Amino acid sequence: MIILEILKIILFGIIEGYTEWLPISSTGHLILLENLIHLDQPEDFWNVFKVVIQLGAILAVVWLYWDKLWPFSRAKSDKQKRATWTLWTKIIIACLPAVIVGLPLDDFLDAYLSTPTVIAVTLILYGIAFIVLENYNRKKVFPINKMSRLDYRTALLIGMFQCLALIPGTSRSGATILGAMILGCSRPVAAEFSFFLGIPVMFGASLLKIVKHGFGFTAFQVFELLLGMLVSFLVAVYTIRFLLKYIRKNDFTVFGYYRIALGVIVLIWFTLLGH
Repeated sequence: MIILEILKIILFGIIEGYTEWLPISSTGHLILLENLIHLDQPEDFWNVFKVVIQLGAILAVVWLYWDKLWPFSRAKSDKQKRATWTLWTKIIIACLPAVIVGLPLDDFLDAYLSTPTVIAVTLILYGIAFIVLENYNRKKVFPINKMSRLDYRTALLIGMFQCLALIPGTSRSGATILGAMILGCSRPVAAEFSFFLGIPVMFGASLLKIVKHGFGFTAFQVFELLLGMLVSFLVAVYTIRFLLKYIRKNDFTVFGYYRIALGVIVLIWFTLLGH
C-alpha cells in the first residue's frame, strides 16, 4: 500500500514537471490524473501537495538560470549586474497585473471556475489560438529577438496577458508565450520571459495556498511532499531544456493540437461520461 502511494506521488511529480512549463496547462493534466488516480490522503494534504510539486518546477528555473538571474555574482561586470537588475525590474513590472487582479479573485476562481468544463473549453480555445497565431507568424521576423530588446511597456503588456491564466486550463506559460509573441517577441524570448515571470508569481501563489491550508503533516506525509517536489524539479529541468531546444527549429503548433485533443478528452470524460 505504501509502495503504491509512493508510485502515485512520483507520477504526479512527473506530470507536474512536464506540464508546468510547456504551454499545455498543468491544471488540466492534474485534474484529469486526480480523477483517475486518487491519493489516499485528506484534502488538505492534496491542496498543499499541488503547491509543493509546483515549487519543484519553479526551482528548476531558478537552478537553470541562476547565473542569469543572480545580480550579486562576483563573476559579473558592473554592466552585467545592471542588466540583471533591469531584467528583474521588467519581471516585477510584468507581475503587477497578476497581483492586482489575481489576489482579490483567488477564492472566487477556485470556487466557481475550477471545473472540468471550464478547463476543457480553455484548453481547446487556446490550442486554436496557438495554431492560428503560428500560421500567421510562419514567415514573420520578430523584432524582439533577445531579452535586452524587451522594454518595460512590453513587459507590462505580457503581464496583462498572464492574467488570462487565472482562468483554469489556460496555462500560465501558454498565456504569456502567446501574449509575448503577439507583441513581437521571438519564441525563445517569449519562453524564457515566461519562465522568469513564473518565479515570483508562482512562489507568491504557493505561499498563499500554504498559509491558507496549513502545514501540519506526519513525517511520512512530509516525505511524500519532498519526494513529489524532487521528481517535479528533475523532470522540469529536462522539460525546460527540451522546450528551448525544440523551439529553435520548430514552432508551438504541435502544442496547440495537443491542447485541443486533451480538452476534448477532458470534456468527454467529465461531461459526457459523467465522471
